[in-house]
Amino acid sequence: MWRLLRALGPYRGQAAGALISLILMTATVLGSPQVIRWVVDNLADALQGGAAGIVDFDWRVIRDGTILLSGLAVGRGVFNFLQNFLGEKASQSVAFDLRNQIYTKVHNLSFSYHDRAQTGQLMTRATNDVELVRQFMGQGLFLMITSSLMLAGTFAVLIYMNWRLAIVTGVIFPLNILLLVVFVRVIRPYFGNIQATLDKLNARLQENLSGIRVVKAFARADFEIERFAVENENYRLNLLKFINSVSKVFPATFLMSNIQLTLILGFGGSLVMRDALSIGDLTAFITYLIFLTMPLMTIGFLAGMMVRALVSAERIFEVLDTPSELTDAPNARVLGSVAGRVQFRDVYFRYAGQTTDVLKGVSFLASPGQTIAIMGKTGSGKSSIINLLPRFYDVSSGSVTIDGEDVRAVTLSSLRSQIGIVLQEAILFSGTIASNIAYGRPEASQAEIEQAARAAAAHDFIAELPDGYESRVGERGVGLSGGQRQRVAIARALLMDPRILILDDSTSAVDAETEERILEALRFLMQDRTAFVIAQRISTVREADQVLVLEGGRIVDRGTHEELVAHSSIYADIIASQFNRDAAREQAVLRQRSSPTKVLQERVP
Repeated sequence: MWRLLRALGPYRGQAAGALISLILMTATVLGSPQVIRWVVDNLADALQGGAAGIVDFDWRVIRDGTILLSGLAVGRGVFNFLQNFLGEKASQSVAFDLRNQIYTKVHNLSFSYHDRAQTGQLMTRATNDVELVRQFMGQGLFLMITSSLMLAGTFAVLIYMNWRLAIVTGVIFPLNILLLVVFVRVIRPYFGNIQATLDKLNARLQENLSGIRVVKAFARADFEIERFAVENENYRLNLLKFINSVSKVFPATFLMSNIQLTLILGFGGSLVMRDALSIGDLTAFITYLIFLTMPLMTIGFLAGMMVRALVSAERIFEVLDTPSELTDAPNARVLGSVAGRVQFRDVYFRYAGQTTDVLKGVSFLASPGQTIAIMGKTGSGKSSIINLLPRFYDVSSGSVTIDGEDVRAVTLSSLRSQIGIVLQEAILFSGTIASNIAYGRPEASQAEIEQAARAAAAHDFIAELPDGYESRVGERGVGLSGGQRQRVAIARALLMDPRILILDDSTSAVDAETEERILEALRFLMQDRTAFVIAQRISTVREADQVLVLEGGRIVDRGTHEELVAHSSIYADIIASQFNRDAAREQAVLRQRSSPTKVLQERVP
């Protein structure tokens, strides 16, 4: 709670204004029964005097009472408006800050955190949890303060008016407080469960929306609808448990209030009959009793809001307090322009939560300008090697150096600015094609963007689009084919003009002819760059200066393509699995170039 209140620090002026308005509004509320008491007592005295009393009655009392009540009502409305406006403004600002903090934190967390976290959970915390905190900060917190002030003020006035009646009222009041304490303790676990099931619900929704094409392709819509319905039902049941608890508390609170009213009417009526209490005092007392009941009801309602906000705050701060496993060292240096000499020295590495190493004693040297091909069967550790180079993960032991500098001793931003990466899955963002290509260099000129696109064999298809480079692509590149997305991703990496280039199976999503065009461009662009290429295709690695063959996380063979063909049995197995397919692809390219019509005739019976 205190941490949430500290979040109001930058907006203390708005919060203070809301608090002052709240106090003044409470004063106007507490003043109204006193005006009513004054008017009622004057009327009662006039009625006791009979006809003469009514004739002599000063009707200005009614006029003045009406004016005073109207003034208090207007003041209450003005102060209520100011409190709501300033409170909402402060709470919206806090929510704005929390969303930005979560988004910034998520970007600064290491890959190992994202390997464990679900996207849906993070989305829930950045949206639903923040909104619950905002609602409490903007409404619940000030209403709780209002109710507390109303309770304290009402009791003070009751004691001042008649301490005997105040004692009668206080007999039942502790039972109401006890009921609220029990209520808060009971409902707290429910909110944790509610938010946890909402996490799962959002995770299921996000996963299915991302994979909607796969769901439809395999006709599994009914299955996914059923799985979503199960999560939705769990969420509904947890909400019903909370509602069930609330439904038991409020009737009990009403019962206590009615008992209080009965006691006040009985004891207060006897005091009036003995002329120990005026009718106006009893009327005001009963009005204050209502003021005492309503804050209790409000606090009972706000208790649920407060607990839910506190649970949400814990979930938000859990993300904000998560230490990043990858940070700049205290004395990290800025990595200047590099030649591209990359060396792995006896590297061991395992992913968080795993018990076995995925890389075991990996050592190699890549000289500037060399192309290093990394080959191996699935799970051999190829992707792990390229993940260590830009320091997406830290080695368990050993070291990775660039031009003799340990990657852990330089700043992350300067390190990654030297490396261009094309991942196996080409991820594009909603926006124009030009903005996607210039993602790593927003200041790039149109000519530079087009030059990178030409180098990646993407310019021709982009030029054919209705709006060319200003054509918009959907989320994750929807609207482009797999090969087109891949070429845009390659252009994005090339525009950065990196000294080190990582291509993770970057031609796997293109046809044979496009692959050849890309490789021709890359042969030129890889000059004077250190390039790491991961692929299963022989055509991709045939011209590499060095081929590393991995098995079980170890480098079991290394050399050129020709050397490995001659003496590596593992490399021979890879070739055997790929040779026929690659040969067929190459033949298809040659036939397409020579006679497209003939190829079409052969394929169509």
